[in-house]
Amino acid sequence: MNLIIDIGNTRVKLAVYEENSCLNKLATLKEDFFKNVKKILKEYPEIIKGIISSVDFFSKEEENELKQLIKLTVVSISMTLPYKNLYGSPKTLGHDRIALIAAAANQYKKENVLVIDAGTCITFDFLNSENEYLGGAISPGLTIRYEALHNLTAKLPLLKPIDSDFFIGNTTESSIHSGIINGVINEVDGVIRQYQSSYDDLTVILTGGDTNFLAKRLKSSIFANSNFLLEGLNHLLKINTD
Repeated sequence: MNLIIDIGNTRVKLAVYEENSCLNKLATLKEDFFKNVKKILKEYPEIIKGIISSVDFFSKEEENELKQLIKLTVVSISMTLPYKNLYGSPKTLGHDRIALIAAAANQYKKENVLVIDAGTCITFDFLNSENEYLGGAISPGLTIRYEALHNLTAKLPLLKPIDSDFFIGNTTESSIHSGIINGVINEVDGVIRQYQSSYDDLTVILTGGDTNFLAKRLKSSIFANSNFLLEGLNHLLKINTD
């Protein structure tokens, strides 16, 4: 059994995998990280090894503490990857993006795949049918856009995404929702169309914390998979330890 750890910008995901099956998954606050890791290891004593991906700061001391509990693999650009990495600045490539493309390379062989991770940031990552990772884009996510409107203006309120179909906002609040939600939807649909115009038979994967919120609003055909990053990490662990 494997322990899969994804430390994001706002929360930590922990998952237990046996081969390719996810047996358990939970999200935790960063301050409760070690408490929940120990709880999982007690519940699943068969866990021997694990892998960690972090886009946030994870100290060497914390890493060493984790290594006392399991045989730990840390995601890095120098590890064995199941694809050819053509990114221009590989040392700055986020661990999350490394893992997402690993999942794409494992599950969609010889296909053009666009992976969209909708979380704190929205990342677009492209793997071509030759198994080459070309790069993509990074954009502000829904929450960042709401916070920016509030923090960088004098009077606009801080709102959270709501399940609405605002098009023409007739109040300040509905105008904010319309601007942000429709802006994100049109951005994502527009990026997909750009890729479709250059690459035939494009497969689009949508993942991340805002997957369910966005999936039902997009006009483009996509596959929604909230576990895609975890699956990529599990595959990276397998090919770097077996």
